[in-house]
Amino acid sequence: METRDAAGRSVSNEWLGRVMQEPVHPHPAPGSTARAAAQTDVLVVGGGHAGIEAALAAARLGARATLVSFRIDRVGEMSCNPAIGGLGKGQIVREVDALGGAMGRVADATGIQFRMLNTGKGAAVRAPRCQSDRHLYRAAALAAVEEAEGVELVEGAVVGLVLEERAGGPGVRGVRLADGRELTAPAVVLTTGTFLRAVMHTGESQVAGGRVGEASADGLSDDVARLGLRLARLKTGTPPRLDAKSIDWERLEEQGGDADPRPFSFGNAAPFPGLPQVPCHVTYTSERTHEIIRANIHRAPMYAGRIHGVGPRYCPSVEDKVMRFADKDRHQIFVEPEGLTTDAIYVNGVSTSLPAEVQEAFIHTVEGLENARFLRHGYAVEYDFVRPSQLADTLAVRAVPGLFLAGQINGTSGYEEAAGQGLIAGANAALWVQDRAPFVLKRHEAYVGVMVDDLIVSDPSEPYRMFSSRAEYRLLLRQDNADRRLTRRAAAIGLAPREAADAAGRKEARIRAAIDLLGASFVAGGRSRIEILRRPEASFADVADGLPALLELALDREEKEAVEIDVKYEGYIERQEENVARLAKQEATEIPADLDYASLTGLASEAREKLAQLKPRTLGAASRIDGVRPPDVSLLAIHIERRRRERAGT
Repeated sequence: METRDAAGRSVSNEWLGRVMQEPVHPHPAPGSTARAAAQTDVLVVGGGHAGIEAALAAARLGARATLVSFRIDRVGEMSCNPAIGGLGKGQIVREVDALGGAMGRVADATGIQFRMLNTGKGAAVRAPRCQSDRHLYRAAALAAVEEAEGVELVEGAVVGLVLEERAGGPGVRGVRLADGRELTAPAVVLTTGTFLRAVMHTGESQVAGGRVGEASADGLSDDVARLGLRLARLKTGTPPRLDAKSIDWERLEEQGGDADPRPFSFGNAAPFPGLPQVPCHVTYTSERTHEIIRANIHRAPMYAGRIHGVGPRYCPSVEDKVMRFADKDRHQIFVEPEGLTTDAIYVNGVSTSLPAEVQEAFIHTVEGLENARFLRHGYAVEYDFVRPSQLADTLAVRAVPGLFLAGQINGTSGYEEAAGQGLIAGANAALWVQDRAPFVLKRHEAYVGVMVDDLIVSDPSEPYRMFSSRAEYRLLLRQDNADRRLTRRAAAIGLAPREAADAAGRKEARIRAAIDLLGASFVAGGRSRIEILRRPEASFADVADGLPALLELALDREEKEAVEIDVKYEGYIERQEENVARLAKQEATEIPADLDYASLTGLASEAREKLAQLKPRTLGAASRIDGVRPPDVSLLAIHIERRRRERAGT
C-alpha cells in the first residue's frame, strides 16, 4: 500500500516523519481562490466539520453562504481520530442527519468499519460508530460543499474582522483576508477550530499553528478580544501515526465490526456499506512504558509549564494517564487504520506531546509495536476559545449582532459536537438575516439541545465532550428515533427535505400501527401480544409469528426494534415525558435581563455570584448552574413573580 499525505498525495515515509519540522502552509497568494459570491448572506470562517454544516444549513434555508478556509484541500479534514460517532456522539450524528445535515451521509459513504456500541445495555445508551477512511471522508465532505446549491468556497487566511456600529452595539459585517481582500455579509459564523492564537508542542519544540502544515489565526483572535469577548486557553492533543508494515499484527487482539452494520443516515439506501470493511486491533501499555514516561515527565510541555491551557479530562494524554492513575499497570490502546490506501495507523489512547525520541522509546515497549516505525509524532495544540456563556441558545454572540460561533471556538471537542453546533449556528444565522424566528432545540428534544444548553449555562472551562450521561432525558433521545423526533420539525422551516419528513411520518405511523395490532391481539391465556413483548426475554419475532396483519406492515429492522423499545420502556418513557411537562413552567419562566442579583435577599453568595456572571435566560437554565441550589431557584422564582406583580400594579 502506498502512503498519502493529508491532501491525498503519494509521499514518502521520510516526509511524513518530519512532522514538527514541516513548515506551516503560507497564506494563499492573491488569486489562488475559488470563485467568491458577489453577494452573500452568511459568511462561514473555517472548513472543518462545524463550518461545513453551518454553510450547508444556511444554504438549505435559502441563504447565500460563503465558506472561507485556509486550504480548500483540507475542507472536511479529520485532524485527529479517523472515526465518526461513539457514545453520546453517535446520537448527535443521527440528529444532524435528521436535521438535513451531511455528516451521517459522508460517514456512511466512507466508513471502513461500523459498530453499534453498548448493545448489551439499554436502548438509551446504544450508539453507532464507524472507522473512516480519512482521505475519502475529506474528499466526500468537500464534494458535499462544492455541489451544494447556494454555497461558494473561498481559499484564504482570515486575519481579522470587519466591524461596524449597529443598534445595540458593535456588529460584524465581514472578514479581512491576508491578501488584503474584504468579504462582507450581514452574518458571520466563526468555526475556527484550534487555530486561534494556536501553538503546537512536541517536547521542548514549539511551532505556531493549529494543525501540522497550517498557520495560526492570531489577528482574528485579537479582533474577537477587541469586541469585548472573554477568551481563555484550551489544549488538545493527538497520538503518533505508525507504519502498518512495521507492526506485529499477530500479537494484537483483533476487533471486528458488526456483521450486519447500520448506517448513520436515515435516508441511506442499499447496498450498505459501500466500502470494504477492515478490523481494528487492541493492545496495552506496560509497566516499562510507564517507567519511561515517568522518567521523562519533566519534558512534557504541560508538566514543564509551557502549556497553560486546560486539557480534556475525559480523554487525557498518555502521560496524564500514567501520572493520575498510578495504580494501573496498563492502559488500553486501539490500533486503527486511517484508510484503505494508506499504511498510516492511528494509535488511539496514546495522545502525547512528549519529545519525539521519548515517544519512540515508550511506543517500542508496547506489545506488537516493538519495531513500529513512526510516520508522525504526537503533539499538543494550545489555542484560544471564547467562553460560551456569552452566547444565546442560537449560538449567536449576545453582545455582537450578526456574529455566531460554533465548534471548538466554543470550548468543545470532537467532530460530532462541532457538526451539531455548526448546523445550529448556520441555520440561525440564515434565519436572523431573513428576519425569521430562531431554531432552538431544548434539552428534552435533542442531544444537540443538551450540548448547547450545557455550553451557555455551565460555561465549561475545559474541553466539552458529549456523553449520554449528560442527557437527563436520554431515553427520549435515542439514536434510533432521531428522525421521528426532529425531521418533520426541521422540514417545516426548510432545514430538512420534505421527502425525509414524509418518510419519518410514514415510519412513525407504521410503528404506531404495529403497537396497536399487538395490543389488540391475544394469545392463549388471554394475554395480549404486547404484554408478552414487555418481558425482557421476548423479541419482536416472538410476538409477530401468526399475526399476518403485522407482517403486512413490512417493518424494517430499525422499525421492529423501535416497536420493542417503545413497548418495553413505555413506563419509563411516560415518566420522562411527565418530568418534561412538570419542568416546562420553569423553562418558560424568563428572568428579566436587567435583574440585579446583588439586591436579591436570601440567595446564597455562590448562587448570586454565578447568576450575575452567567445571566441565565430562564428559571430552568438557572437551576442547572453549578452552585445554584433548589432553594436558590425557589427564592429566585419568588423575586421574579414579585417583580412581575409590582410592574403590573397588582
